[in-house]
Amino acid sequence: MNWLRRFMIGRYGGDQLSIALIILSVLLTLAGELASLPILIFMSYFPLLACVFRMLSRNIEKRRKENYKFTMLINPVYSWLKKKTKHVKDAKTHRYFKCPNCKTELRVPKGKGRIRITCPKCKTEFKERT
Repeated sequence: MNWLRRFMIGRYGGDQLSIALIILSVLLTLAGELASLPILIFMSYFPLLACVFRMLSRNIEKRRKENYKFTMLINPVYSWLKKKTKHVKDAKTHRYFKCPNCKTELRVPKGKGRIRITCPKCKTEFKERT
């Protein structure tokens, strides 16, 4: 195992973009197998080769910039998925409303009947049924 550690000294290694490239490669391979399209299977090698190239690269600063751009691109999608996952987990105990004035999302406990909700941000009051 020491030989691998010594080999990777000064190289970039793995990051979020590398993981995304591996997942893309696997998805292209599966799609090619299911659709019986050898071109998709062939195309699945390109993201895999890019991933290996990035992991073994010695140009660390350039790889960091690539990963930063990727994370800035994917962050809104990740945040949206995380928020929707939280909503699904809280579905039994809470309801979510948007403030009609400032569009802030408000979390309110379920089963309280018709209540007056006050937005903590803009102090707008509105009635909703929980």
